[in-house]
This record gives sequence, C-alpha cells and structure tokens, in this order.
Amino acid sequence: MTGSSSRIPLSELIDDDSIRLGLRAADRFEAVELCGRALVESGAVTEGYIASMLERERSVSTFIGEGVAIPHGTSAGKDSVARPAMVVLGFPDGVDWGDGETAHVCIGIAAPAGGHVGLVARLAEILLDPELAERLRTAERSDQIRDLFGA
Repeated sequence: MTGSSSRIPLSELIDDDSIRLGLRAADRFEAVELCGRALVESGAVTEGYIASMLERERSVSTFIGEGVAIPHGTSAGKDSVARPAMVVLGFPDGVDWGDGETAHVCIGIAAPAGGHVGLVARLAEILLDPELAERLRTAERSDQIRDLFGA
C-alpha cells in the first residue's frame, strides 16, 4: 500500500469527529500531542505513533507556513499506522511554533511508509492559494473544513 494514500481523496481521510475547532495548546508539542491523540481516537494509529510525531517535531518543525503545521510521524512510526487518515485541529488563539511562527491549524496525518510525502504535497496545493489558506485558518465549523477538502 506504499504511496497509495496519496491518491485517496483528502475528504475520505477525515472522519466526522476528526475535525476539532476552538482548541488551545500551551506550545507546539502539546498541539502535536493533541493531533496524535485525535489520530489514535480515530483508530488510524496506535498510541506509539504519538511518540513518533513528537520525535519528528523535536528534530524538524512541521510548520509549513500560512499559519498551518502538518505534524506526522517519523519513518520509525510507520508500523503504528493502521490506515491513512487526517485530523484537523483549529487553534483560534494560535500556537507559538517557534521562530516567530504561529499555527492556527494543525493537520495531523498518518500514512503508511512513503505516503506522507504525497499527502503533504496535496495539502500544500491548498495552502498555495491565499484565499483557501485563509478559509482554513478561520473556519469555525467542521463542514467548512470538509468543503475545503472536497467533501
């Protein structure tokens, strides 16, 4: 299944309860952990994936610009992935991501080995459109998020 998650429509990777808005996090590591917990609760990953996500964040920032971070696990965490999935967490007050960057949205992703690259590339396409990026950052309802991903 390597790489196949990059062809699944983004909307199919998000469960109804995988969009959580109006959250707060003290720092980027708490935000990453919240993403990991949401992925665990969705049944997409096991508990071990959270440690893999935090390990990645410690080694390289997952902030990609436009107020968005895309936390995901390291290749060592691939065995913790049961199925490809995404969670979208909104932080209206923002989360200090370091280096003067603030994330208002964290999109946690889980994919089998190699699948992250395709998912991140497809998410980046949305963020390259300033209007779509603004709609993502300011969404107040889950249906607004699902619309952006083609639900």
